[in-house]
Amino acid sequence: MAVAQQLARQLAPLVDLIYPPRCPSCGAAVAAQAGLCSECWSTLEVPEHAEVAGHAVPVYAATYYNETSRKLVLAYKHGGRIALAGLLARLMAARLPEPEAGRAPPLLVPVPLHRWRLWSRGFNQAAMLAQAQQKQGKGEAAVAALVRFRRTPNLGRLGREARERVLTGAIRLSPGAAARIRGRDVVLVDDVLTSGATSRACLAAIAAAAPSSIAVACFARVEEDHKHAHR
Repeated sequence: MAVAQQLARQLAPLVDLIYPPRCPSCGAAVAAQAGLCSECWSTLEVPEHAEVAGHAVPVYAATYYNETSRKLVLAYKHGGRIALAGLLARLMAARLPEPEAGRAPPLLVPVPLHRWRLWSRGFNQAAMLAQAQQKQGKGEAAVAALVRFRRTPNLGRLGREARERVLTGAIRLSPGAAARIRGRDVVLVDDVLTSGATSRACLAAIAAAAPSSIAVACFARVEEDHKHAHR
């Protein structure tokens, strides 16, 4: 790992020469790759509280889902800018509490993708965020703990009740995950929290394994009073 980090530092000037650093939100020149310009930084909105209506567990969100965070998510998830995982994960990690001394580190469990979605996209954006947060010292990534057994349609086009219906039974624990989760603190990791239907399906599967505690961490959270944001 140290050799890889040293090589990355040595190659950074060459990368910057070939691909000048640009803000992933607005395209303005910035000092470092995967960094935001000062203007875009100023437009990110940080939630004051972890509580979310309809959620029985705390939700640690780095930002509200607005125009700037939307651009970052789209660039990361659909634009192939996977290097943004480090930036988004750092912002998420800043909201998570420090692991308690003397306790096993929290398990960072990403929301799973169906295998066909994973194949077409090439990566699970939530899994990469969990792995990046592990590097931030926020827990232990358990990227295969949950499995999406059934392919579901695009939830963005469905209403709340329809989302709940299509997700019923679609997400389960992978073999052996229950023993790993039992008695551990668990943080469910995702990029965007919208209606919460997907996270509730994941949390139900996790809760069946009797964890010590459960929380949700996301980069952006959609709120009713932030209607200018659309997933």
